Amino acid sequence: MDVTGYTTLSRQQGLMREMQLIANNIANSATTGYRQQGIVFSEYIRQTDEGSVSMSAAHARATSFAQGTLTQTGGQFDLAVEGDGFFLIQTPRGERLTRSGAFAVGNEGNMVTSDGYTVLDSGGAPVFVPPDATDFTVAQDGTISSQGRPIGQVGLVQPTDPGAMVREGDIMFRADAGYDPVDAPRIRQGFIENSNVNPILQISRMIEVQRAYEMGQNFLEREDDRIRSALKAFMT
Repeated sequence: MDVTGYTTLSRQQGLMREMQLIANNIANSATTGYRQQGIVFSEYIRQTDEGSVSMSAAHARATSFAQGTLTQTGGQFDLAVEGDGFFLIQTPRGERLTRSGAFAVGNEGNMVTSDGYTVLDSGGAPVFVPPDATDFTVAQDGTISSQGRPIGQVGLVQPTDPGAMVREGDIMFRADAGYDPVDAPRIRQGFIENSNVNPILQISRMIEVQRAYEMGQNFLEREDDRIRSALKAFMT
């Protein structure tokens, strides 16, 4: 394959990866706490027998941490984060971070996610809700009270390096670099945070990527026909 073919093919591979991410964003536009993903294109130079080749790569994914809109549900265990911070939860694979706050109380009395994972306080201990707790309220700083008495606190943490977080599934992140408690947490009880995906913009971008991919495919086909014609003329 010549230099032009290598360059175009690398571009096509990047566009295909971007299309897959856009499709996943659209599919999760109604998923509570979902963070939109994008692709990061980079360019590098590769030396070949024909000279230097400019190649594009699209292996890195970028996550948008923009605030999603809040929807009022009235649920006493539904919590939403305003501004920075993530809820801390315990999974079978270790502690994870999430913005999805559609919580409930599990069989053991711990506050849990919709997947059954335990919600933790900022110190890593399970958030326990006594069975006799009434008038359940959650303050802005995450303090849980019942009948005017504090009984626990929902942890809100911020990763040390947000760019190094690893996404697991659609709404969880692994923070290998560690995390710290949020200095001024803002939690809203009775609300959930929607996905920060704008479906209209994503569909528009999908059309742009599809057209760009089709242009590249047409170019490769024309280039293939040109090479075939040149070889055929040479053979005759």
